[in-house]
Amino acid sequence: MLRVLDITSKDILQILRDHKIFMFLLIMPITFTLLFGYAFGGFGGGSSDPRLPVGYINADGSWLSQKLGDLLSGSDVIRLDEYPSSQLDRLEGLVADEKLAAAVVIPARYGQTILEGKTARVVLIGDTSTPTGATVKSAVYTAANRLDGAVHTALIMERVAGDEMPFDYAFEQTLSAWEDPPIRVTETTSSAIDTNNGRNQSLAHTSPGMMLQFAIAGLLTSAQIIVSERKSRSLQRLFTTSTRRIHILLGHYLAIFLITFSQFIVLLVFGQLFLNVNYLRDTGATLLTAVSAALCIAALGVLIGCLAGSEEQAIIFALVPMFVFAGLGGAWVPLEVTGPTFQTIGHLSPIAWAMDGFKNVSVRGLGIESVLLPSAALIGYALLFFFLAAWRLQVSQEH
Repeated sequence: MLRVLDITSKDILQILRDHKIFMFLLIMPITFTLLFGYAFGGFGGGSSDPRLPVGYINADGSWLSQKLGDLLSGSDVIRLDEYPSSQLDRLEGLVADEKLAAAVVIPARYGQTILEGKTARVVLIGDTSTPTGATVKSAVYTAANRLDGAVHTALIMERVAGDEMPFDYAFEQTLSAWEDPPIRVTETTSSAIDTNNGRNQSLAHTSPGMMLQFAIAGLLTSAQIIVSERKSRSLQRLFTTSTRRIHILLGHYLAIFLITFSQFIVLLVFGQLFLNVNYLRDTGATLLTAVSAALCIAALGVLIGCLAGSEEQAIIFALVPMFVFAGLGGAWVPLEVTGPTFQTIGHLSPIAWAMDGFKNVSVRGLGIESVLLPSAALIGYALLFFFLAAWRLQVSQEH
């Protein structure tokens, strides 16, 4: 055990002397997290109005048309942008250029027509065959029908009850009745789900993605240590001592693991404190994922060191897995937006399993049971990589 720790401490000191390690383990992942987060809207304002913009012209000016405007303004799906009557042509152009979802024009004598008990029409400018146009049409149709129904009800009540049910009172009572319908649909969201805005969703993906990608890139220095020992034949001389091959591998492996896990801890704390990525929603689950991912990446580093015959090969063997595993495993683009076939292929990459574990906690609000399968997959990859490294080391020793 002491021989393992001696090799580990020697590797750690040698790794930390290389200033490039800090660039790959800390500076690059933080920089690219911020860049990708900005590109995907992680730092956009969260206070924008999500409703559809709809142009609005009131050519009537009556109190009933004003009331209709109030109903439309209170809609949950459309947002009115008012324009003067003289800008009708401009309004049509904005709709045609898709800068507005649609436009609503209240024609002259709209209020008077309703009070006369006749059907008053509202002009809607837009393509109602599209989902957006149909949504606007439904919102306008609903508001106009409520107003028309309230006016007709008030006229009937005034005609029947006279002074006991004046028009204004009956109208307000009928209109307010729509605010408390007998059937109401209430949408609830689990408190485990983060509903802040798209910023958290974007950064919750880019933060672990860049952390995992550059952890693999950081294997470059670690692998070069093993390559250097082989080229200088210090590794072969070590074989002539009582130090067993497994001790040598474990020593290198433990050094890479400790460096990688330390990187994860620093970047997880950075993500929690500065990016509002909720890694600490379940600390145990996050740590289990981080440990499993570090075990897997450390085993990959040992394998690269055993396979590479030169520093140039070590660079290639470190960068190629970084790009392949990161791209395939969803470090750049979430696998959730791809089809089921690509998602299945993507999970051939250990990065995909690590991303599942971190996002199950920070995005989906799940507990430690949700990271057991990803962690098991990562440990399986770690055993595979370590076995291949041991086999490669034995073959190279025999030759």
